[in-house]
Amino acid sequence: MSETQEITPYEQIGGEAAVRRLVDRFYEVMDTDPVAAGVRAIHQADLSDAANKLFMFLSGWLGGPPLFVEKYGHPALRARHMPFRVDTRMRDEWLYCMYKAMDEQLGEQPALREHLEQAFMRTADFMRNVEG
Repeated sequence: MSETQEITPYEQIGGEAAVRRLVDRFYEVMDTDPVAAGVRAIHQADLSDAANKLFMFLSGWLGGPPLFVEKYGHPALRARHMPFRVDTRMRDEWLYCMYKAMDEQLGEQPALREHLEQAFMRTADFMRNVEG
């Protein structure tokens, strides 16, 4: 790696295994924490397919291998989420799960944490397709 090349969030997190742990913990929180009951309810009973897709998406989104794009094409996130009612509450519940997973998986990396919180907030807010 050259001196001018920045380290990606994917690398800062710890690569493939760390992204997988983040996603696994995200869905564990979603599946067990009552705060996330609304967002959990719009998912299938078996979360493994959703977890695999989020892992593939985050891999590329964080600067690692573009696994989702290679398998499914452009993410078109908003279009893929249009069948679901995504309001402010759903956004906030999704973010709650991700932030909680990040608390446990990122360790002491405040700059990375702040960067990812902002990026996840922008992305999650863009997913809203219903006012309120």
